[in-house]
Amino acid sequence: MIRKTAKRSGAPGVHAEEDMDEVGVAAVNRALVILDSFSEDASVLTLAQISQKTGLYKSTILRLIQSLEAYGYIHRLNTGSYILGPTPVRLAALATKAMHPAELVMPVLRELVQATSESATFYVRSGNMRLCSYRVDSPRSVRDHVQVGQLLPLAKGAGGHVLIDFENFLYSGVARPASMLVRVSRGERDEETAAVACPVFGVDNKLEGAVSVSGPVNRFGKAEVAKIIPHVINAARSLTISFMGNSGIFAGAVST
Repeated sequence: MIRKTAKRSGAPGVHAEEDMDEVGVAAVNRALVILDSFSEDASVLTLAQISQKTGLYKSTILRLIQSLEAYGYIHRLNTGSYILGPTPVRLAALATKAMHPAELVMPVLRELVQATSESATFYVRSGNMRLCSYRVDSPRSVRDHVQVGQLLPLAKGAGGHVLIDFENFLYSGVARPASMLVRVSRGERDEETAAVACPVFGVDNKLEGAVSVSGPVNRFGKAEVAKIIPHVINAARSLTISFMGNSGIFAGAVST
């Protein structure tokens, strides 16, 4: 593992590339350090900011960024600043599927569609967005349209609210009622769509994702949502069990 050391306090000009206790290929390590400098709070960075965050010389960064750009890991804006490119998103989708095998997720989504006649989706967080990891469309001709691999806003929609609200979930051992586990949205991301979502947990109560049922807003009235909620919670509980999570979290919301 690479040990990163920023510029030393009181020693201007001393960079991490002179201090690194490196394992593996130095150029690869430094390229990964550059990618690591991007975060939710720093998604757009200038060359100077990357240098400050990584402790690498600007000349070194520019050489490495040429390769990172060529393979889609970094994209240079017209302003001269840099953002992450599409390749990390594609790899994130592959990694997500490896952690959440289709053999576990897809049968649950199919059952959810069969029970509700609406579309079912499994979302995971990807930086400051949510990623559609798995999807089964409603058999109805009129439905909402989301594709596997598509990135959607994190702050809009029931699935996004779940990924935010339960990210640091602490299970006290007290079962929560359905009203505390589900999130409902109407017309947030798209004025014509609505959704009901519930968190899915894994080992140590870690949030794994959000299972969601969505469709046209006119089919998600108060009565319809009340019928959908138990199915969504049961799906979330089933996936939580598959991911080795604690099903007791849902004890107050579903009957076992």
